[in-house]
Amino acid sequence: MRRAVMGVLLLNGLLLVPLWLRYGELGTGWVALEALLLVAALALLPARAASRRLAWPLAAVVLLGVLVGLGDAATYQALGRSLNLYLDWPLLRSVYDLLAGTLGTPLGLLAILAGVAVLVWLAWGLKRVLAALPGTARRGPARLLAAATVVASAALLVAQWQHVRPLVVTRAPLVDTFSFQAQQLIATHRARLAFAETLAERPGETRPLPGLAGRDVLLIFVESYGVSALAQPRYAEVVGRRLASLTPRLEAAGLAAVSGTLAAPVRGGQSWLSHATTLSGLWIDNDLWYRLLLDSERPTLVDDFRATGHHTLAVMPAITRAWPEGEAYGFDAIHAAADLDYAGPALNWVTMPDQYTLHRFGQSLRPAEGPVFAQIALISSHAPWTPILPVLEEWQALDDGRVFSRWAEAGESPEVLWQDPERVREHYARAVAYSLEASLTWIAEHVADDSLVILLGDHQSAPLITGDAASDGVPVHVIAGDPALLAPFRARSFVPGLLPPQRDSHPGMHRLRDWLHEEFGS
Repeated sequence: MRRAVMGVLLLNGLLLVPLWLRYGELGTGWVALEALLLVAALALLPARAASRRLAWPLAAVVLLGVLVGLGDAATYQALGRSLNLYLDWPLLRSVYDLLAGTLGTPLGLLAILAGVAVLVWLAWGLKRVLAALPGTARRGPARLLAAATVVASAALLVAQWQHVRPLVVTRAPLVDTFSFQAQQLIATHRARLAFAETLAERPGETRPLPGLAGRDVLLIFVESYGVSALAQPRYAEVVGRRLASLTPRLEAAGLAAVSGTLAAPVRGGQSWLSHATTLSGLWIDNDLWYRLLLDSERPTLVDDFRATGHHTLAVMPAITRAWPEGEAYGFDAIHAAADLDYAGPALNWVTMPDQYTLHRFGQSLRPAEGPVFAQIALISSHAPWTPILPVLEEWQALDDGRVFSRWAEAGESPEVLWQDPERVREHYARAVAYSLEASLTWIAEHVADDSLVILLGDHQSAPLITGDAASDGVPVHVIAGDPALLAPFRARSFVPGLLPPQRDSHPGMHRLRDWLHEEFGS
């Protein structure tokens, strides 16, 4: 009987841990019905080899459910949404990239190997516990109790399957996890077929933008810059004040700004989906849709601006390996991290400071003749937000980036900083303020006044920073010297200056392409 009690306690804790992590509190459930059912049913079986052979498949099912539950908790904490097994397999590589970029490749690999070792140990231990259970309910009272437990837990599981919970302390983590993923699998597969059919039936067409002919158009994404950075007082104190201080610099350069908000398709990460949404005019909120878009003939702003006579290029300092997606977009030139000739130090996950990226674009990447359409994806405000650099006054002194060597060992290590969530939030605000200051200072000093600059966030940061109830909005700053370029955005409720209005809802980021065509198209 003692083995059965220990088995219930072990399984119960193992099954409930993902729930506790997902919802951030212990009170989300105290009894896992599957733990009672599984242990009681095994205890009623005779102590034979055939009964014990059930231990491995049962351990595999339990461990799979726990892993999916932990993945769901991690996905929510990082991206503010539930795990979708149909869509999220590609994120495994992103997890490794983040570990390797933050901890270094050796420590990143060591962390992954340690995780695998823990899983093997758990599987072995769980199999031993389950294999010891058959035959533990030998006598009448024990068998009666086990049988009653099987009937009661099965009845409660059926009730919860029907969305009825007679006992508030009970949960069905395995049933809920597997049923939810099965429902997502069916719904996502149907949505995939519908999306692919839409791309095939309505591929769209390339549409020039003669109203922007002859002008540089710069689409600059600021990493993790969501409306929470301006709406929540703790961040607005830093970020909003920095924006306010930069307004006079734009005005002195003969530039004006209007600001508004758009809704990003993702939160916490997967910036490439926001890029794809903005360029394509389609709502791209997962990697499968992203692949379908790139495999289709659907034109994007890249095609539109090329048809207008622009040289198109992407500046992507976060890209450190082959990027076939860029070729699928059809950019005339792609400048990844290795193409930017940066000789300074990497700063944890960040390959180079945003100030250097912008400097390099202006100095050597922008062609000397003809208008340019450039997508520039900045990364200094990407987690882990350490170290925080100052914006250097002398842009010419940046040269090849060796000037940043003095900050190679600056700031706390991510391992130390991330032990204190409050200090992580403080660093987040400072990192976003740095990216905005670098961008706006560069625009004021180095961008021609007949250009159109759209400076926007790629997505909100993770729930750790924004809280669970944060919206999907991101600030958008449209900057130009010609008032006629700003007027269409003012007509869409953008307001003068660098501080966007606070709203409860936001137009989708995919609307931007249509807006440009409505105002500057044929």
